[in-house]
Amino acid sequence: MSFPNRNNPYHFNEFLEWRDKVDYYADDPFIQQVVRCFTGDEWEKVDAEARRLSMKASFRWRDLSERIALPEKRPYLMQYDGHHNRIDRIVRPHETEILEKEVFSEALFSGRTSPWVKLIKMYLVYQNGEACIACPVTCTEGLVVLLEKFADSPEIKQILNHCKEGINGEFAIGAQYLSEIHGGSDVPANVLEAVKEGDSWRLYGTKFFCSATHADYAVVTAKPQGSEEVALFVMPSWLPGNREKEIRNDFTIDRIKWKIGTSELTTGELTLNGAVAYPVGPLAKGVANVVGIVLTCSRLTVGLSGAACMTRAVREASKYAQFRQAFGTAIGNFPMVAGQLESMDHSAKRTTAGAFRLYRDFLNLEGGLKGGLVTDETETTRKKRFEIRELIMLQKITAAWDSTDVIRSAMSIFGGHGVMEDFSSLPRLYRDAAVNELWEGPRNVLLTQIHRDLQRASGWYSPAEFVTDILSGADELLVAELSEEITELVSHSSLFSMDEKTMEICRRWDAFCHRLFHSYQDLAMQEVEI
Repeated sequence: MSFPNRNNPYHFNEFLEWRDKVDYYADDPFIQQVVRCFTGDEWEKVDAEARRLSMKASFRWRDLSERIALPEKRPYLMQYDGHHNRIDRIVRPHETEILEKEVFSEALFSGRTSPWVKLIKMYLVYQNGEACIACPVTCTEGLVVLLEKFADSPEIKQILNHCKEGINGEFAIGAQYLSEIHGGSDVPANVLEAVKEGDSWRLYGTKFFCSATHADYAVVTAKPQGSEEVALFVMPSWLPGNREKEIRNDFTIDRIKWKIGTSELTTGELTLNGAVAYPVGPLAKGVANVVGIVLTCSRLTVGLSGAACMTRAVREASKYAQFRQAFGTAIGNFPMVAGQLESMDHSAKRTTAGAFRLYRDFLNLEGGLKGGLVTDETETTRKKRFEIRELIMLQKITAAWDSTDVIRSAMSIFGGHGVMEDFSSLPRLYRDAAVNELWEGPRNVLLTQIHRDLQRASGWYSPAEFVTDILSGADELLVAELSEEITELVSHSSLFSMDEKTMEICRRWDAFCHRLFHSYQDLAMQEVEI
């Protein structure tokens, strides 16, 4: 019975005390098992580094992330100083600068940090959402991998060293300025102009979607004057000696966008008025290198980020279901809730296992990332490279989609509290996940690209063989079914014909790709659980 009581004694302290003490790594047996399964001989070192860093990510960095997400802490643009000098200063809260310095001081991309140590550190950091950290870390990794392949000038080597090893203890931050107003994913249609003036290249035009506008360096796509080919450049935000004077490298930040998520991270519109930049790789291979190297790194990380945010959301929703009582029992005892939690937990775990399995396959790729569909390798290496390329895109669309579903479901466990921004981190993680779905290629673009890739490769790598190879060890009936369906779907001549048949193929292709990658993730789960 429940009688009136004007002094309602109910409180959330038990749940909050648990939440405040959770260690993202030490209290998660599953991620420990994943690390042991996939990191091979390194697992003890990776485990030790994860335990050390988790003490920061789970507590101090978590609290900083929560504070900088407050509306009053939102960064803003100061275009002029008090003497009418154009400075385009990105004003961020002090907590953001502290968090950024501490995370980047982990030397994630240094030669002394192994890839597996870097990955587990990123996974733990990403459990705190964007926090003006996730995107800069991801973009810096893409910049580093790109420059490692094309560090052919003193300027490029200096930038690479600044990002990887730091200079005087300061680690540089990278960004990617690719999108223009007419279409983000249509990079070949870009019209930003690159002009060779004396010994320097200078960039002229506008970029419309530039995240991490506080970064030190940015990868920029542009077309050399008189050419239809997209080239790739790295542009410093300030030339040597000018950062302290707040003199930008001949570009202006025109405005900061108002986004649904990743609100702690500024995304701006830029006008380049002769910005000095350095070409990276062959001028005619810009699209291949930006997609095959830079965006591939970012897409790989989206899968990891999705797994991290799902893991945190499910952990907190599961505990809340044990704590919260309704109708005389903990809500976790209701079959509907229990079933939802079980499904969410499975999604989070298989996404995590799949991300680590794919990263292992990625690390084993001979020669690392390359631009475009490479043809000058052995058949075995060529097929493996193709598999990794397609799996990374499949993971990006699947993990990004699943993370919004899982976090939304986790929010529902909290009832009305689930949408309260000051009750838990879940609304913020949900908004960040929605942005992740669109960055680095939205779902429809990547689905179309995968279909096109499989058609182009079908002469030397049939779609059925592709499915058989990536699902080696899976149930034979499942593999046969998926092989038959992919053969039919890829045989459809084009996904650009506006007719009922093509639209039906598109709907089926969307669902098929989701199912195909879930099957890959399930294999990873089996490997972890052996």
